[in-house]
Amino acid sequence: MEYKVGKTVISLVKGDITDCRVDAIVNAANSALQMGGGVAGAIRRAGGESIQGECNRIGGTPVGTAVITGAGKLPAHHVIHAVGPRMGEGDEDRKLENATRSSLALADKHKLRSVALPAISSGIFGYPVDRCARNMLRTTFDYLAKGEHSLEKVVFCLYDQRTFHEFSENLTNLARCQAGKR
Repeated sequence: MEYKVGKTVISLVKGDITDCRVDAIVNAANSALQMGGGVAGAIRRAGGESIQGECNRIGGTPVGTAVITGAGKLPAHHVIHAVGPRMGEGDEDRKLENATRSSLALADKHKLRSVALPAISSGIFGYPVDRCARNMLRTTFDYLAKGEHSLEKVVFCLYDQRTFHEFSENLTNLARCQAGKR
């Protein structure tokens, strides 16, 4: 499924983010940048220890922010480590918006043309998948609508069918709303 916002294509794919052939993939990171399980663990296993080594040198980043490293042995060139909220810590929606926006802005700062994002915080951090889809897609639409960025393609790489379905429904709804504004 694809939708165009200005010059940028937003696409949804079901699969493993470590296989994405984009300029950068986004890691659903923790604030200590320790790559243990979930998306982070998969990235570390596929990309190698050099990614964790770079994270260790950075040391950490607060919730709602993102940092960038190399991608080791991954097909992507960079990994953007975005720290989303843990459910129950408070102000989760704003923190996820910030993590999403920070990821896109960091890709743009590095003049990247393509980026793939997972459903940040929807795994072990417990953020509801439907809210995650709505929040991340709306934030991405808003960021891209400003028009002044290097991004040509934003991929949401979603690991399971339920998450893919939620993102598909929300992308369809956002596209309808955008079409109604024209």
